[in-house]
Amino acid sequence: MRKPASPKSDAQPRAPRSNTQARGGCVCGAVRFEIDVPAVWAWHDHSPASRHAQGCAYATYVGSWKSRFRLLEGEACIGRYEDVEAGTTRSFCARCGTPLFYERARSPKMINIPRPLFETRTGREPRYHMHLEQAADWTWRGEALGPLKGYPGVMWQRPRRSKRALAPDLA
Repeated sequence: MRKPASPKSDAQPRAPRSNTQARGGCVCGAVRFEIDVPAVWAWHDHSPASRHAQGCAYATYVGSWKSRFRLLEGEACIGRYEDVEAGTTRSFCARCGTPLFYERARSPKMINIPRPLFETRTGREPRYHMHLEQAADWTWRGEALGPLKGYPGVMWQRPRRSKRALAPDLA
């Protein structure tokens, strides 16, 4: 498999800039980038690979054409991990460890960026869920929550009563 092009690659012609850009960057600020708004699409990825790479229940990405993406600073701080078998490359800030970009060999003109890295709106709401059948069994799925007494701002899911506790004693 060929290695996906670097996000800054000038191998493809750049489209004219739109009037609006969404800017973002890593936690330490060493890597800065922008995309033209609106983004192509946004989605929640529930796959084990994204959970592992992002360290969360699911990752939310914004997809942009590489021609509408610009790396503003920090190219020297970008580390890359290529998964040859999966045909993917994940980039991260080598200084602070922030996951930055997700690229797939089968979509060489696209770059996917974790949504939380953007400071402003991207022009797309994440309306799609990918790999939902692979979601972790411990992921919150909208069950009713209540306030945890004595801990302001903390919500919790009350444990379910077991059928055994509800059944009358037959002894």
